[in-house]
Order: sequence, then C-alpha cells, then structure tokens
Amino acid sequence: MTDELHDDGAAAAPEATARLGWTRLAIGFGWGVALWGLHEAWEAKVWPATQLAAMSPLVLIALFVPLIVIAGLGRMRPRTLVIWTGAAAAVVAGLGVYDGLTATAEAFGERVAVSPVLVVCAAAGLFIAHSLVEASDHDRRRVASYATLFDLASKHAVQLALSGAFVGVFWALLWLGAALFELIGLDGFRRLLQEQWFSIPATFTAFAAAGHLTDVRVGLIRGVRTVGLTLLSWLAPMMALIAAGFLVSLAFTGLEPLWDTNAGAAILLSAAAVLILLVNAIYQGGDETRPPPLVLRWSARVASVALVPIVALAAYALALRVGQYGLTPERVIAAACVLVGAVIAAGYAFAAVRPGPFLKPLEPTNIAGAYTALAVLIALFTPLADPARLSVNDQVNRLLAGKVTADKFDWDFLRFQARQAGLDALKRLARSNDKAVAEEAKAALARDYRTAPADAVEPLPRLTIADLKVVSAGKTPPAEFLAQDWSADETLRGCVGVSLDARRCRAVLEDFDRDGVDEILVVRLGSGGLYRRQGAGWRRIASTGGQCDGWEEALEAGRFRVIEPPLRDVVIGDQRVVLEPPVRLCDPADPLFGAVK
Repeated sequence: MTDELHDDGAAAAPEATARLGWTRLAIGFGWGVALWGLHEAWEAKVWPATQLAAMSPLVLIALFVPLIVIAGLGRMRPRTLVIWTGAAAAVVAGLGVYDGLTATAEAFGERVAVSPVLVVCAAAGLFIAHSLVEASDHDRRRVASYATLFDLASKHAVQLALSGAFVGVFWALLWLGAALFELIGLDGFRRLLQEQWFSIPATFTAFAAAGHLTDVRVGLIRGVRTVGLTLLSWLAPMMALIAAGFLVSLAFTGLEPLWDTNAGAAILLSAAAVLILLVNAIYQGGDETRPPPLVLRWSARVASVALVPIVALAAYALALRVGQYGLTPERVIAAACVLVGAVIAAGYAFAAVRPGPFLKPLEPTNIAGAYTALAVLIALFTPLADPARLSVNDQVNRLLAGKVTADKFDWDFLRFQARQAGLDALKRLARSNDKAVAEEAKAALARDYRTAPADAVEPLPRLTIADLKVVSAGKTPPAEFLAQDWSADETLRGCVGVSLDARRCRAVLEDFDRDGVDEILVVRLGSGGLYRRQGAGWRRIASTGGQCDGWEEALEAGRFRVIEPPLRDVVIGDQRVVLEPPVRLCDPADPLFGAVK
C-alpha cells in the first residue's frame, strides 16, 4: 500500500473543496428530510406506508443511495458514479420490493417498514460493492489492484466509524445545551430536540458533514487506520495461540462438549471471522517492502491454517442441527456464512503453506470472497435462497414424512415467523387428508397471537433420568415428571442432553411444603426451580433466586436439609406479602443466615 493513494481530495483547490463540502451538506440535509417524510408516512399510515412493497424499497433507497453519492463525490468519475448509484438503487429497490411482498399482514403493525436483517445485510453488501467499484474507477481497470482496494475499503471503514462517533458527540452537546437552558427555566430547546422534523435531518446532515471532514483530511484517516490496524495485528498471536490450543484440545475432549453448548456453529463462525480480521490487520495492503515482524507473520500463517478446521467444524455442527431439527431462517443464514467462510479459509490455508512472498494468495482470495459474499447476500433476499421459503419447505417435508408429529410441530413458526411462505404452507396443510395435520393448521390460521415462545422453533427432546443427577438417596423422579414437556422452562430446558457429569442438573426430592408428598428441586449452574405435582401434571412453584458457591459439591455430599424461612410472611388486608431477604445468604456470618443455621 502506498501512502500516495487517494490523496487527491486533500490537494484539491480550497474553492473546489468548499463546493464539495456544501454539496455534501445539502445531500445530507435532503437525506434526512427524505427519511423524516417516510417516518411521518409510517406513523400516519398513509401511502406509501400502506403498501410494504412500496414502502420497503423507498426506505432502502433513502437509507443508502445518498450515502453512496456522498462517498463517491470527488472520488469517482461522474459517469461511473451515476451508473453505480443507479445500479445500487435498482438492486436495493428490488430487494425491498421482495421484502415487502413476502411480509405478512399480521406483522404489519409490529414490524418496521423493512426487515432489519435486510438493512444490515444491504449495508454490508453495498460497502463491499462500493469499495470494488471505486477501486476499479481509481485504477481505471475492471479489477483494481489489491493495494488500492484495501486502501479504499479501510479508509471508508474508518470514515464510517468516525462519522458515527461525530454524530454521537453532536447529540451529546445538543442535549447538554438543552440541560443548560432548563437550568434557567427554558425548555424550548429540549422540545426542539425531541421533534422528529428537526432530529432526523440534523442527524444525517451532521453525518454528511463528518464524512466530508474526514474525506479531506487524509492524514487523519491514515493515522487512525494505522493505529487501529497495529493494535489489532498484535492481538493476532494471542488469538492464533487460542485457536491452535482449541483444536489440539479437541483431540482429548472429543466433539461432544462442543455440541452440548447448542451454539457451536455460531461460536465457531465468530472465531473464524475474528481470525480473518486479524490476519488482514497483519497483511494490510501487502506491501512487500515493509514485511511485518516475524512473530506476526507466523501468527498469520497459524491463524490461516486454523481457519480450515474451524470452518469445517462449524459446517459439521450446522449439518447435525439441520439433520436433527430441520432448517430455520437462522440456519440458512448460517449456512451462507459457512459458504463464504469456506472460500476464504481454503484460500488463506493455501496462502499460508505456499512458498514465496508472504501470504500473497490472500489478495485474490479476499477479492473472490467479496464477490462470493455479494452473490450470497443477493440470493438470501430473493427467491433464489429465501431463508423463510427454504425453512418452510424443509419443516413441512419433515412433518409430512413423519419425522415430527402434528402435536409436536411448531405451527406458530409457520404462522408468525415464516412470512408469506409460512401462511401459504398453512393454507395448503389445512386442506391435507391427514386429519390431525389439517386441524392443527386450521387452528394456527385462526390464531392472531403466539402460543409458544419466540425461540421455540424446534421441539425439546424429552427429559430423561440420564439428564439429572439425583442426590436424594433411594428416590427417583416420577415418570410423568420426566415425560412432561418442559420446553418453556428455563431450568429444565437446559438440562436436556447435557452429558458432561460436571454440568448435569442436580435433583433433590424432599417434602418442601410439609404436605407429605415430595417436591422436586432442580439446580442447574446459576439457577434452580422447585416443582410440585398439580393434578395430572407438574408445575414450577418457586425459583432459587440465584446460586452460591459450592452448591454442586454440597448437594452431592448430602449436605442439605429443609428448614423454616428466616422471615415470616405478612397478611395485609386479604393479601399475603412475602418478605424476601436483600441477599442470598451465601455468607454464614450473615445475621439472617445465623438465625436459620
């Protein structure tokens, strides 16, 4: 990377720089006004807010197109900027139309005008695409040099971070000013700041101003970037050591503890993303005249090689989960991340072991990864790989194949989480020849509220005696307690499938309420619940309120007993008030602890 790259803004004539600044400010103000207008339409529920297929693309265009213009002015040839802006607007508009068409009417009053996931992914995709286009325009080549691409992409990343910080300080100062005026009884300034017609245009005008100031101060951007990359690069040896140690440890622990977390794929993909970031912090623009120190070069090689098994493990964990419970939108997105990660991991591993200049194949790998990410992002938000559609098809196929019964199937997923694809599937299932399936589908269509927790996409396997460590000698939890569906119970849900002895749930069977019948106290990590038989089933009647050190050891040693509470209850009028100590009585020296010892 050369220090002369893209310094033309700083060297421009003062008059041209001033004109560019005023133009950006005007665009920023118009940017804010457009978003305020859409906000007002949404609040008033007037067109285009009455049609999501119109509202969603307009919101995306208003969010991103002005930013593209502000970033490209003075940095791209006018013809290139016009073509790129038009193409970007067309793409985000198309994604917005599809987002609006597939949204369900039931969610209209609860959701924002456009899917938040789409907003985040569109921002990431446009950042990648803008960097590719601007770099190509700068080099006057279809595919720019990697040095130019890295320089521009990292520059824009720093600009966005600094502009966001500028806006935060801008508003902090405004609210400080409002507080000062209120000291003398004037609250007009505070009321002004709370008005949307002021706050939204002011925010985006300030963002545009920060973008211009950082754009014409190339030295500032380069200094911040250098410091940030240097700090990140020296974290790479630690992360490379952690990754290597983790992979070596798997040879002794096996993979089962990894799956017991129920978040293996997400954690592994996060680790892979951090490794990729740190490797790039070391490599930067690939300046062969200034190679990194030896320790950093070896750290980058170790991290690059470690990416392959980490991404492979993430893919395997995801495949196991899909095989057990089928696809969900989150798993489709995770699969997309695995695909992009696999492309990058393969290239990085090749770069690490290939003789020659330090990690040189990383350059085409990053470019290939960028284009792969763009293709994947477009596929996810179009019919090509719509996560909701793929998940609905897979879950319905599992239902029809008998892999999950109608009474255990998550009908609320189709009704409330799977957008229009889910509603269409419910309508088809309501006409099924299978009576149980048809009745459940009709009942789901008739509901206008969720009957299961938002995260209960998959049924919980039944609790078994192997999931509990019973510490009451000679006693066993009743079969009906184990057979009950505990999907919504925060304690027992975490007990299922945990095979590591040190992490299993402890169960105490004692008569806690002195009615002659045992209740069951289940303790898991930092929480516990007390369960009592009620009618034909069991119900949670109390919680432990926290955990003190050494609970597991004390329970297994049999050092527990049922005692009277330290404080009696109070009846006020006809209502019973339970007095609770302000602490958990973990300290034996506590007076309340001593009173009940």
